[in-house]
Amino acid sequence: MMNGKTIATATKHSVHKRVIKLDVREVTRRLNAALGGTLVSTLAGSKDTKASYKWAKETGPQPGPEVVKRLVFAYEQWQKVAEAEGEHVARVWFIGANPWLEYDTPIMAIRGDRLKDVGNAAEALIDDSFSG
Repeated sequence: MMNGKTIATATKHSVHKRVIKLDVREVTRRLNAALGGTLVSTLAGSKDTKASYKWAKETGPQPGPEVVKRLVFAYEQWQKVAEAEGEHVARVWFIGANPWLEYDTPIMAIRGDRLKDVGNAAEALIDDSFSG
């Protein structure tokens, strides 16, 4: 029998394996559908609120490596939280002030490259160790 921590670790590895098989354009399309283009562009670090729609197009510009890293990371967190708590909770989690992030939002923390902090905050929610 697996405990909460073991399940969270298994989920993390499973999600990562599935996400890395996706093209960044597909990752961006899925994030756009889940969070909307403005939020996706924001978390990626773009000043252009329509950038994520451009990245999602097959003929669009290729995002740079730092943007790709943020997009893939954000989608992994989306998948983990949505699978554990549902899409509504995942969306609220991404845009809400989070005590694990010093009351910043996961969107802004990802933009600021606080990936480890965001990952810890997601795991705290998933494994019910969230005591904010």
